[in-house]
Formats: sequence, structure tokens, C-alpha cells
Amino acid sequence: MTILERILPDVRRELAAAQSAVPVGEMKRRAADARPARDFAAALGTGGFGLIAEIKRRSPSMGDMRAENVQQAAAAYEASDIVRAVSVLTNETHFGMGMADLSQVAAHSTKPVLRKDFIIDPYQVYAARGAGADAVLLMANVLPAQEMKDLHALVLDLGMQSLFEVHEAEEITKLPPSAKVVGINSRKFKSRDGFVEHGRSADQDFTLDLGAFELACRLPEGCIRVAESGVTPQTVAALARDFYAALVGTSILRDPRGVESALHDFSGALAGGGH
Repeated sequence: MTILERILPDVRRELAAAQSAVPVGEMKRRAADARPARDFAAALGTGGFGLIAEIKRRSPSMGDMRAENVQQAAAAYEASDIVRAVSVLTNETHFGMGMADLSQVAAHSTKPVLRKDFIIDPYQVYAARGAGADAVLLMANVLPAQEMKDLHALVLDLGMQSLFEVHEAEEITKLPPSAKVVGINSRKFKSRDGFVEHGRSADQDFTLDLGAFELACRLPEGCIRVAESGVTPQTVAALARDFYAALVGTSILRDPRGVESALHDFSGALAGGGH
């Protein structure tokens, strides 16, 4: 069973539970009443290379994050000049975070906040806006091209922006012409290995293929390119030549010295470089 095959049934289960708890009509009302969305693309496309810094309590491939780092993350990201936006996982089963976490982060952040999840239904987009998100993730390996286009249209209608995510060259052809922010994820979601059970942690991530970042030259001209997964202070300077930003979570949240020290390492690595 691949990573996606393990995760998607739980995504559908969590979605069904949310729809039962809060009807779509109420979720649309919350979305309409939310504060205006911040400009996710502008935050990434100006001011030089920066980070989309992530908050999650665990991951399928690396297990548990350091609890103290997770607690420090939102405040540290808010104070950091290198952090351009914040990503919050909202899949409770596999990442330990939910919509309440997203709402809390968005309420206290002056930076754009991304709902990072396996978005498969318009309900999730309304819920993201209602919780204060400024952008959502749309994955080309999860969504058919037309569904991705339709969800993106809803995202724009609600004043948000989409971070499109591709993993292979053929997925790039699925992107709609209006795609403004596109990420390349080095995660091998077709992998059948490297799934760490809850309550454990791993020393090495076997689900990465950093060669995927070479697809940057094939992305649509003029888009804001984002590198996702496996980015460390040791690799970020090279990526800054081809990307506007990197989405970084595990290397920050697993750092035994704390979040501020990890962010300092990224800043040091990028000093004098970047797009």
C-alpha cells in the first residue's frame, strides 16, 4: 500500500465527520464572514528567497516532531524575517493537527497562512477560508485536472490563492493557466516503504527523491516556484537559485536546539544568496 493509499481513506473519513458536524451552509457563512485574505503569492514573490514554515505534530515518514518545537513554532515564525508564510497541516490522523490549530495560528499571524491538507472537496476550501486561511494546497497527484481547476476557481472566488503541488513531469500538464504559485514536492507518494507509526520517530526519511527539484525548469513561465520536502540548511542555498521559496517543516520541528536556532541556520545558509 502506498503512502497515498494509506492516507486518502482517512482524509475522506475526516471530511465526512466534519460535514456531519458543521453543514456546508454554515461553513459558507463562516467563509463569507472571515477577514480578507492576505496575499500569499505576493509574500513569496517579493523580498528575496524565503520560507513557508510548517507546523505539524508528526508526519507519516518521520514520526513525531519535538513537542517543544511545535509549541514554539507559531511565535518564532511570526518573529522571523526569513519566514514569508506559515503552513498548517490539518489532517489529524496522520499529522496530529486539525482545523482548530489552523484557526488559532491564523488568528495570531500577520503572515499568510496555508491550509496544507489533501483537498478533495469544496467543503474543505470553505472551511479553510472560514478558519482564516489565506491559501490552500491542491495536489496534482490527488486531483483530476478538471476537479483541480474547479477547486482553484472556488479558492479565487473566496479571495484566497492556491499552492499547486506537482511531483512528476506529467503532472505539470494538469496545471490550469491561472496557476500562480507552483510547488515541486520531492516526496515519493507512490512509495510503499518508510511509513512510521504514531508515537515513534525515524532518523532518516526514505520517501524523498530530491532529484524531483530538477523539474523547476519545466514549470510555467512566470510562476512562483516553491521547493517542498527534504529541504535543509545544507541544501537550501542551491535551491534558492531556481525557487522563490521553500516549504520547510521537519528540519525545523525536529531540531533539538529549538525553532529559532533552526531558522538561524537557514538564514545563515541563504546570506548573500537567493532569487
